[in-house]
Amino acid sequence: MAVRAFCSPRRPLRSDAFLLLVLFLVSISCSTSEPQGFGAVGYESDCGLSSEKILIKGGTVVNAHRKEVADVYIEDGIVVSVRPNIKVGDHVKIIDATGKYVMPGGIDPHTHLEMEFMGTVTIDDFFTGQAAALAGGTTMHIDFVIPVNGNLTAGFESYMNKAKKAVMDYGFHMAITKWDEGVSNDMELMVNEHGINSFKFFMAYKGSLMISDELLLQGLQKCKSLGAIAMVHAENGDAVAEGQKRMIDLGITGPEGHALSRPPVLEGEATARAIRLANFVNTPLYVVHVMSIDAMEEIAKARKAGQRVIGEPVASGLILDDSWLWHPDYTTAAKYVMSPPIRTSGHDKALQAALSTGVLQLVGTDHCAFNSTQKALGSEDFRKIPNGVNGIEERMHLIWDKMVESGQMTVTDYVRVTSTECAKVFNIYPRKGAILEGSDADIIILNPNASFKIAAASHHSRSDTNVYEGTKGKGKVEVTISQGRVVYEDGKLKVSPGSGRYIRMPPFGYLFDGIEKADAAYFASLNAPIQRTKSAA
Repeated sequence: MAVRAFCSPRRPLRSDAFLLLVLFLVSISCSTSEPQGFGAVGYESDCGLSSEKILIKGGTVVNAHRKEVADVYIEDGIVVSVRPNIKVGDHVKIIDATGKYVMPGGIDPHTHLEMEFMGTVTIDDFFTGQAAALAGGTTMHIDFVIPVNGNLTAGFESYMNKAKKAVMDYGFHMAITKWDEGVSNDMELMVNEHGINSFKFFMAYKGSLMISDELLLQGLQKCKSLGAIAMVHAENGDAVAEGQKRMIDLGITGPEGHALSRPPVLEGEATARAIRLANFVNTPLYVVHVMSIDAMEEIAKARKAGQRVIGEPVASGLILDDSWLWHPDYTTAAKYVMSPPIRTSGHDKALQAALSTGVLQLVGTDHCAFNSTQKALGSEDFRKIPNGVNGIEERMHLIWDKMVESGQMTVTDYVRVTSTECAKVFNIYPRKGAILEGSDADIIILNPNASFKIAAASHHSRSDTNVYEGTKGKGKVEVTISQGRVVYEDGKLKVSPGSGRYIRMPPFGYLFDGIEKADAAYFASLNAPIQRTKSAA
């Protein structure tokens, strides 16, 4: 059977000598011991990188555009066939998915693994974080590279080194923290040679990551010329700094001060400002971790006017409210500190509605986990609490229970917001985000009748806390297939450090379609310059 090779440029034919080299390298990588502190049950090392022949039988195959009862045959890491009643020979692993949903593996567009931040390093690296993701049904994530002293190339090399222990597919966004000719040139290098098609600009974290409006404008223009997506962390950093000072002056030093110092209005203001600047440049904009009604409404208004703006809520903003920040136990309260903050009750419901109606397009996590010892760095001053929460393992379950089980969202829309739209936005569809002939075999099997319970004692993150502790729900990922291999089944992980692949993401995705025509129409409408005659002296 002919298979559409969506990714053939990345899959050269392998000679026997090359295969022997691969097997030798695998034997080395598999000697890596399990990292100390890896917290979950059921870890097994899988030293064979060869993909399995797998037939998934009788499940409801769900893509963003349709669902159907069909079988899925996988070979060499690729989906070979999707149709009813597929017949296979011997030596094929058969998985019965009757009564269950067979869906593309989740893609998390927003993570921070092994990131140096606020005087410490996030607790999950590219092994534990990705292992947790696989256990929760996410088969690819896109992490944020932080430049080294503003140097993009040094940052990229650092993160590629961190990712040597990866166990699943991953891509990178790149943060921009300063601006000069070198940064501009490096952005071209990242896009053209390293497969990065998105750049993030921080409008918050004054004194460290925050950029000015002037830099943001230059960055937006450069992104447009490269066909790369401009992303923003939208909070007014100057006002946040003033808000923090105000709280400290009032004697409010605990975790509640974090939320009080950066209210929704500051997120809404920065979101509106970024949207207007992107409109001025006429380039697509991606707003990360939309946490408030204020920011969501700005996105809705812009999209209604025809502007190309993508809004990304995260699991914590959709599920939680800020009441935990007022908990009398510091360790409990501090684990909920993230930026923008988790908001008061009501924002979560509004964000759910926006997601279900398409005002917001896809769900991330902003997985940026710190343990209780790290969070204690701010026990006397909330400004020193490392910002971040977990979510890479929990996202798929939480969104299913909150959105699908509740009737707010269809199963096809669930696939869209957890996988397909991310693949489309970052220009890797249909290699990713779909179960189609020729797609990568990154697949999950979800049992809608099974239940889950979240606890730090059983999760796969290195963190000793979990912001969703005790949460129960329906809809459980029972099987995860990554790169055509079963990596999670019967509650056990079977992963190999070093088996992850870096996925290059090409520029000029669908968000750029027609941009040049809009520019041409704009210039044609100017009716300028006017040719004027000089008046006689």
